[in-house]
Amino acid sequence: MGSTDAAALGKVPFKKIDWLERDVTLERRPDGVMVLRSNVPLQPYAKHIPSFLAKWAAETPDNVWLAQRKGAERQWRKVSYSEAKRTVDAITQALLDMGAGPGRPVAILSGNSLEHALMTLAAQQASAPAAPVSPAYSLLSQDHAKLKYIFDLIKPAVILVQDGVQFGRALQALDLTGVKLVHVDRAPEGFESTAWSDLVATPATPAVPAAIDAITAKTVAKLLFTSGSTGMPKAVINTQEMMCANTAMTQQCRKRFPTDPKPVILDWMPWNHTMGGNALFNPLLADGGTLYIDDGRPIPGQFDESIRNLREISPTYYANAPSGYAMLATALENDDALAQSFFRQLSLLAYGGATLSDDLYLRMQALAVRYTGNRIVFTTGWGSTETAPTATSTYWETERVGLIGLPHPGVELKLVPVGPKFECRLRGVIVTPGYHGRPDLTEAAFDEEGFYKIGDAATFMNPDDPREGLIFAGRVVEDFKLMTGTFVHVGPLRVAAIAAATPVMQDALVAGQDREYIALLAWPNIPACRQLVGKPDAPVEDLIREPAVIECIRKGLKAHNDASTGSSMRIARVLLMTEPPSIDGHELTDKGYINQRASLDRRKALVEQLYAEPPGADVIVIK
Repeated sequence: MGSTDAAALGKVPFKKIDWLERDVTLERRPDGVMVLRSNVPLQPYAKHIPSFLAKWAAETPDNVWLAQRKGAERQWRKVSYSEAKRTVDAITQALLDMGAGPGRPVAILSGNSLEHALMTLAAQQASAPAAPVSPAYSLLSQDHAKLKYIFDLIKPAVILVQDGVQFGRALQALDLTGVKLVHVDRAPEGFESTAWSDLVATPATPAVPAAIDAITAKTVAKLLFTSGSTGMPKAVINTQEMMCANTAMTQQCRKRFPTDPKPVILDWMPWNHTMGGNALFNPLLADGGTLYIDDGRPIPGQFDESIRNLREISPTYYANAPSGYAMLATALENDDALAQSFFRQLSLLAYGGATLSDDLYLRMQALAVRYTGNRIVFTTGWGSTETAPTATSTYWETERVGLIGLPHPGVELKLVPVGPKFECRLRGVIVTPGYHGRPDLTEAAFDEEGFYKIGDAATFMNPDDPREGLIFAGRVVEDFKLMTGTFVHVGPLRVAAIAAATPVMQDALVAGQDREYIALLAWPNIPACRQLVGKPDAPVEDLIREPAVIECIRKGLKAHNDASTGSSMRIARVLLMTEPPSIDGHELTDKGYINQRASLDRRKALVEQLYAEPPGADVIVIK
């Protein structure tokens, strides 16, 4: 899209949202450390997450809470709030009978599903921490080392397994002595297991409301596992207070009114990760909305399912990774009926993980203006599993992509100088009390003032006006030195490189530690590449060798190099990759950001290919 179009779009007003005021204080200390906090007090928050289910079951009993395609016909199976409350109470009774409770977690071996959601709420009602485990630890692992470590660490009382046959090999790897099994689809062979249908038929007794009344702010609601990219997973304690306070912050940043339509969301983000399981799941329940579980994924071959769903579901809020938006934009531009359905009641867009390119931002805004008459705000947030998760967000109308925003009410953000950027640390009610069973890791995670050391870096959009927000500047540990001793700041360079190669580069890994020059392992923006070469069905293996794609990257990065001073920003080579970044392979952090070190380690062979002399035919050399 040209500058004229961009300028014209910039004059179109955004769809109106009542945002929290940007009233912040920046405390400056003599040693250069700063603390940024909101002056707006945090509003009162709920006692526990299950209280939201009870509220809406009483007030809007027939409204749909959850829906998922089921059966051979793949029709929507819908669960109302009243049905969910009855079912969750029955499961709560069954869990109490099985011995689940405080200190006796319920492990969940399942992707996103109706049963997964209902079990999560029932476990919380019983004060038994819900512990959803990445399905990859069961289904992709050969030795199940991480799965065994997790189960030995948390010692669950009950395991929910979606499909006992599918997860059978994983169950065989575990010592399940004294552990009760519950299966949904098929019973595991060789184990005694309770069928889901029998579980939900359990008559609730007065023990259920008594258990709910016993929940406190400090009750452990979940154990969520970090990616484990540098060792075994850590079990992050998420209390009811953490999650409820974070939900209240989310609601406070974007005001709700009784006349607003109930939220409708279609989402795929896995619930064993904090973004899907907390940041999206909890506020949706708090607002009494409807969550359609999307079995699609923003990767080639699986996004068709998401498109099919969007033909039927008109979301009020939509979140995805930039790779998903790249596929969505292309689909919307070529399908008027799909676009009309998508924008029918949409009020807010959100992205996370990678940088949203300016080109993609403009394409989505052009579509929004065409179908709604307004631009729609793209918002984003930042935090971690240890912060329940969203500590900051962009709660204002902004056209700048790459921001992490400003602290939420009740959050203090400590900024410690590290060269030209700041290491970020967090303190507040949303911060975890620690790691289950690992007091050593807990102690190491906090500084002397009790701030959680998240490990991310940021810079100010405008050092003279903190109200303009912070820009994500990568992981502190990602930066490295070239062989010459030159320091490379990975975060800003990665963002600049993606922007320079727009629209054909989706994301990138920055290599060069102890090398003579910087090079990139990059993921292509597949829909944009197909559009560029005019081959809508071209496989990715062919796209990365298309002359037009290669020339776009070479030309864009040459312009970037020409405008750069010094070797710390100059890019010498690029190798395009066909395998997408993997959540289950720990290439994405819990925040959805590319884990540079883990990915470079996992793709060592490609790094060696990138630096081979002479370069291979697939290596793009930037002159």
